[in-house]
Amino acid sequence: QVRLVESGGGSVQPGGSLRLSCSISESTTSNYFMAWFRQTPGIGREGIAAINTDDKRAYADSVQGRFTISLDNAKATLYLEMNSLKPDDSGMYYCAVTFFPFRVNGPSLSASLYNDWGQGTQVTVSS
Repeated sequence: QVRLVESGGGSVQPGGSLRLSCSISESTTSNYFMAWFRQTPGIGREGIAAINTDDKRAYADSVQGRFTISLDNAKATLYLEMNSLKPDDSGMYYCAVTFFPFRVNGPSLSASLYNDWGQGTQVTVSS
């Protein structure tokens, strides 16, 4: 089973920035989807940003233009750069990965496609 460990969460004022990191215990050179999800009371778990083997990226409309997902293959670490943060961005952020034995079109923001999840890191945006 893949082990994922998130870090970088915290409290920030509206308009501020944070960078989340997710260390991945396995090599990131095979076919994969990797993503960040956000869980908030009343909304549940929503896909925020995803990336695939071909470096294609997908973003939720709510974060498009403000958040950037990236992967450092050498460090096996997934990042989420979050800028212009809003109170609605608050929540528990999880990284998730799924590996495929072949190339798959994507990436996807659907949680059902992801097999391995981290424990989460809390982000709070408030004044």
